[in-house]
Amino acid sequence: MKSKIFFPIAIAFICVLSLNSCKRYLDVSPPSAFDERFVFSNVANATSALMGVYEQLTGDNGYGSRLSMMYPYDTDDFIGVTNASAPDNNSRDLSRYNLQPTNGQLTLPFQQLYTGVERANICIKNIPSMVMYNSGTEAEKQQLRRLYGEALTLRAQFYLELIRNWGDIPAIFEPAIEQADLYLPKTDRDQIYDRLIEDLKTAAELVPWRNDAGIAVDERITKGAVKGLRARIALFRGGYSLRSTSEQMERKADYLDFYKIARDECSEIMARRDKHTLNPIYQDIFKNYIDAFKIEPNGEVMFEVALGKDISGRIGYYDGPRFYASSGTAQLGNSSVRAVPVYFYAFNALDTRRDVTLAPYYNNADKTKAVQTMVNMVSGKFRADWWNPAASSASQQTGINWPILRFSDVLLMFAEAENELNNGPTAAAKSAYEEVRKRGFKGNEAAIGVTPSGKADFFNAIVNERYFEFGAEGIRKYDLIRWNLLASKIAETRANYTKMLNKEVPYNNLPQNMYYKSASTEVIFSNSLYAPTPAATPTGYTRVAWVSSITAAWITNFAQYFKPNHSELLPLPQSVVESNPKLKQDYGY
Repeated sequence: MKSKIFFPIAIAFICVLSLNSCKRYLDVSPPSAFDERFVFSNVANATSALMGVYEQLTGDNGYGSRLSMMYPYDTDDFIGVTNASAPDNNSRDLSRYNLQPTNGQLTLPFQQLYTGVERANICIKNIPSMVMYNSGTEAEKQQLRRLYGEALTLRAQFYLELIRNWGDIPAIFEPAIEQADLYLPKTDRDQIYDRLIEDLKTAAELVPWRNDAGIAVDERITKGAVKGLRARIALFRGGYSLRSTSEQMERKADYLDFYKIARDECSEIMARRDKHTLNPIYQDIFKNYIDAFKIEPNGEVMFEVALGKDISGRIGYYDGPRFYASSGTAQLGNSSVRAVPVYFYAFNALDTRRDVTLAPYYNNADKTKAVQTMVNMVSGKFRADWWNPAASSASQQTGINWPILRFSDVLLMFAEAENELNNGPTAAAKSAYEEVRKRGFKGNEAAIGVTPSGKADFFNAIVNERYFEFGAEGIRKYDLIRWNLLASKIAETRANYTKMLNKEVPYNNLPQNMYYKSASTEVIFSNSLYAPTPAATPTGYTRVAWVSSITAAWITNFAQYFKPNHSELLPLPQSVVESNPKLKQDYGY
C-alpha cells in the first residue's frame, strides 16, 4: 500500500464509512469501518458510501458557509464580511480580493473539495464492479446505476468548484490508492471540463427523473440536476477564464460547441414540465419551502445541499437579518453578506424579487423590525423570521438547505445559449427569458418592458436578469467571470456608488433618510424610496439613515483590491504548494 497522502488530502477508505447521512431525506446510516469488498457487496452499504460523498458538500468548509457565503463576494450585488480590521489575511481579505496564499479561508475548503473527489472516485471505481450491478435483480441494478450516476455528478460538482476558484488544478479520476504517483502536476482545466461533460452524459442515462415511479422526492440528485449541471459546466467550458500562460482572460475558439451542449441539455429539461418548472411565486421558493425545511413541489429547486442542525450549515445565520431565538435574550446572526446600495436601486420597483433578495432590517426580540441604515442592508432569501428559529439556533446551525441549481437558471441558460448560437434571440429564447421575468413581475407582467431583438442587447438583458434572479445565491461572481465582465461591473458599480454618494443623476432624488413604522412586525415606510425625504418625522415612525449612510470609506471598501487578469482566480493554499513539488502559484500570486 502507498503511504503517501494524495495532494495532500487523500483519505483512507475507512473515512468514507464513518459519516452521518446527508440529512432527513437521505436518512441512511453508514456501516462501521470495513473494507471495500464488504461495503460494495450490497445496495444498502453502497448507498451509505455514496452518502459519504454527499457529505462533502456540507459543513463550514463546504456550502454550509465558505463556498456559499464567502467565496462568491465581493461583486455588484453583495459584499462580504466588513467588520474585520484590514488586512486580516482571512475572510475580509477574501472578499476584498486581497488574497495571500496563506489566507486562513483557503486550505480547508480546497481540501474538502478534493476529499469529495476522492470519495466519489472510490464509489465510481467500485459500484460498477459489484456483482449485482449486472447480475442482480432489476431493482438492484436500477439502484446501483443510480448510485453510479450520482457519484459521477457529485465529482463533477466538486471539480467545477475547484476549477472556477483555482483554474488549472491536479486532476485525479481514480482512487488515490490506485495512483503510481500522488504528486500530480496541474491539468489544463479544459481537459477536466471535457471529461466532466462526458461523465455527465453517462450519468444522465443512469439517474432517474424527479418523481419517476418509485423515486422518493428528496434532496438526492435526479436526471434534471445532472442535465442542468452539464449545461452549466458547458457554459463555463465555453466561457472566459484566466489563463496561466498569458495571464489574461481568454475564451477558446471552439466555445460555440459548448454553448450547443448547454442549449440542448436545457431544452430537454424544459420539455419535461412534469418534472421541473417554475414556482409561480418567487418568494414562496424561499419562505415557504427552503426556509420552511420543505421540498419545493414544482421541482424548481433542482439540486440543493442537504444541511441539518447536526451537519454544519450557517445559512440564514451568517448572511440574513439578525434575530432572537425563542425565549432568547441575545441577538444572533452575523449579517455578513451585505447589499451594495446600487443593487437595491437597480431593481424596478415592481419587481417582486427585490424585497425577497434584500432585507433592510434586523429582528427585535418581540419580532418587530428595526430597519438598518442602507449600507447595512443584508441578503434576505434565508431569513430568521421565515424559519422561526428555536433556542438551539444559538449554535449557528440553522438546517436550511443551500440551492445550487434552480429551474429559472435552466431557462436563462437556454436563452443565453440560443442567442449566442443564432446570432440573436430566437422566439424560444425570448419566451424562456420572459417566463423568468414575468414571474419576477407577478401581478404587473406588462411592466417587464420590451424584450430586445439584437444579439448584444439580448445578451445584456440576460446579464441583468440573472443579476435580479440569483442575488445572494453564490452565482453572480462566477457568471461575470465566464462573461469576462467582473472587472467592468466592479468599476461600473463603484462609479454608480459614487454618484449615489454625490446625489448625481440618476440618484439625485433618492431619500437621504427613511421613516419606518415603530414597533411593527412588518417593514412599513411612511415616505417614498424614490423621492427626497420629508422634513418632519411622522408620529409613530422612526428615522433611519438611508442614502446618507453612504460614505467614501464604504465605496473604497467595495472590492477594494481587485485587479483584472489576476483576482478572477484564487491562489493555491500555501500548504498545498509546499507539500507538492510539482505545483507553483500562477496568475501573479
